Amino acid sequence: MGRTREAGCLAAGVVIGAGACYCVYRLTWGRDESEKIWDDHDDDDEEESSDIAETGKGAKANAGAGAGARLQGDSKAKAEVSVELRSGSNVKAEAHLKAQSGGGLEAKAKALFSTLKEQASAKAGKGARLGTISGTRILTPGLPCPGVRGGGCHPVRNGARTGGRTSGKSKGRTRGKSARTPATSWPVRRGKFNFPYKIDDILGATDLQKVLNILERTSDPFIQEVALVTLGNNAAYSFNQNAIRELGGLPIIAKLIKTKDPIIREKAYNALNNLSVNAENQGKIKTYISQVCDDTMICRLDSAVQMAGLRLLTNMTVTNHYQHLLSYSFPDFFALLFLGNYFTKIQIMKLIINFTENPAMTRELVSCKVPSELISLFNKEWDREILLNILTLFENINDNIKNEGLASSRKEFSRSSLFFLFKESGVCVKKIKALANHSDLVVKVKVLKVLTKL
Repeated sequence: MGRTREAGCLAAGVVIGAGACYCVYRLTWGRDESEKIWDDHDDDDEEESSDIAETGKGAKANAGAGAGARLQGDSKAKAEVSVELRSGSNVKAEAHLKAQSGGGLEAKAKALFSTLKEQASAKAGKGARLGTISGTRILTPGLPCPGVRGGGCHPVRNGARTGGRTSGKSKGRTRGKSARTPATSWPVRRGKFNFPYKIDDILGATDLQKVLNILERTSDPFIQEVALVTLGNNAAYSFNQNAIRELGGLPIIAKLIKTKDPIIREKAYNALNNLSVNAENQGKIKTYISQVCDDTMICRLDSAVQMAGLRLLTNMTVTNHYQHLLSYSFPDFFALLFLGNYFTKIQIMKLIINFTENPAMTRELVSCKVPSELISLFNKEWDREILLNILTLFENINDNIKNEGLASSRKEFSRSSLFFLFKESGVCVKKIKALANHSDLVVKVKVLKVLTKL
């Protein structure tokens, strides 16, 4: 009876171990196929039950064979259970339990689950995804990312896989339209493209021509972004500013400011901004300045695209040659000055100050309608940069009004105009006098300079 009891215990252990192996197999396979949605869950449950039943029968048969061998007098009988976890790419993970007659069920169970744990860890390591998810973008290795070396930054759909997925056994029917697919604005990059240069490489004319050819021919937003950043970085050097213009690069870059992708528009603005430092390039870029201005005013407030557009407009208005092309946008500039955040306020004031330094633009500037809340910028709560810029703006306009003799033409300007706010209301002068005791010495000196000119 002792041998029979021992054989029965061994059979029970084998059945439990086989069941545990199968459960681990099901869980591991299920993780790989987690993104599939099955139409009929009941069919899967029945299939799982039948599979478990068949496994149990097979295990019992093996146990019976083992018991028969023991009853025939084999004192060193062995029972083996092998479970193979298979994937579509011939990935195999085998769990072996070798139980000898004096081992005990506890030792057998520990050995079994230790093996299963190692196999599960190995499979999880092979299925790891490449890259890290950042917002709605997935950074995948292999291509340079703007600002860093060695990482890509192409926008792909949320939850999309970047690594290869091992194909598993197909079960059930997949739905035609997945309810889990998130909405996205940008296309998904297909395949890989090894960009020939790093974004911070300083290129010669031949290499710049290659980058421009790639940019002109591709419609992939990832490649467009990398090419634009590469060109923008090279446009920071004066010798490449001329080279890009001579190679016909300005129209190729400017064409991308019409795209709906805000990231591509931002990179295009940045590249044109660096190129606009060159006077000859400004003569080419002026063709697109009205479009840039309109897009900057209607895009999302305080966005990166808006800031890039404002920087380009500021560079284009440093000289007096093209300022008249933007005079129709003066009311929008002052509205943005009131509505924007700190950084937008700083940038828009730099842009307006460029206009105030051109006496020929004074009449159009002071006649435009401005929000009365603009007076709040003269409060001492603002930091030095805001106060210095608004005081400079007021000083320049006040000087231009005197020099152009506009003070005698006050009837031409409405009560909502900049002329009335700065000159006639007297509110600005009171606010400026209140700043005379400001704690910042630089601000105090600027205030005294402005007050002496009144």
